[in-house]
Amino acid sequence: MLRADEIPDDLWAVIEPVLPASAGRRGRPWNDHRLTLEGIAWRFRTGSPWRDLPEYFGPWQSIWERHRRWSDDGTYIRMFAAVRAAAPEREEQLERLLSIDSTIVRAHQHSAGALPMRTQGARSNDKNLANEPADHALGRSRGGLSTKIHALTDTFCCPLTLLLSPGQAGDNPYLAPLLDAHRAHDTAAFRLLADKAYSHPSTRKNLRERRISHTIPERRDQIRRRKTKGSDGGRPPAFDKDRYRERNTVERGFGRLKQWRGIATRYDKYATTFLGGVLFAALVIHHRVRK
Repeated sequence: MLRADEIPDDLWAVIEPVLPASAGRRGRPWNDHRLTLEGIAWRFRTGSPWRDLPEYFGPWQSIWERHRRWSDDGTYIRMFAAVRAAAPEREEQLERLLSIDSTIVRAHQHSAGALPMRTQGARSNDKNLANEPADHALGRSRGGLSTKIHALTDTFCCPLTLLLSPGQAGDNPYLAPLLDAHRAHDTAAFRLLADKAYSHPSTRKNLRERRISHTIPERRDQIRRRKTKGSDGGRPPAFDKDRYRERNTVERGFGRLKQWRGIATRYDKYATTFLGGVLFAALVIHHRVRK
């Protein structure tokens, strides 16, 4: 039985107004947007090649082109923002807690289609994607090609803001860009929960300058260095173990994302289209959990 039920009526009512209208558009009329989204969901749910899309959804080329266009022109970002804005209020803790972390996604060899050509000096055809990073958010390490998803997650294990980087990139350098992206759509106060990867003194200073309260444990080498300085080492940063237990929500949020097999393994050559799929999965998860 074909599964095509990712876009229920209540979710469709939220995202339909922000989808591009075909009125006044030159060329052949678009296929039904809702059916197209179901096809995109099927592809990322199963991790299948675009060419293997069931005929029920229409020509796979049209669905791929729609996904590529929406990934590049910010349509998925607007859809996600609409879903977040429409989410009903739920009783939260007295203090709003957000958790930050990253997860590694192994990249299939098909996702590296442009990389060998680049090393040989050949032209790349990704110039049609305005927001595509030069490295395609792909990194090489001993384990092979990989991509890292950085996320801010709420207490309901719903990803709120997401960014991509090459797999070998550190977590700490992406904290500030992730916070900047989050503040673009959410200015409410929160306490940030993070692990020891974000424990650098410059990070704590940055968070204080942003007036973001935080709960981050110290690394052992930092504790040892502070103690060797005696009274000159200053006081240890405040740390609440009970609050820190809530940081598991970001790991559970990644677990929900990786139930989509096309996200647990990256098959997309372009970071832009892969991020579009991640945002689409995140908005579906957000709607289901928060409704």
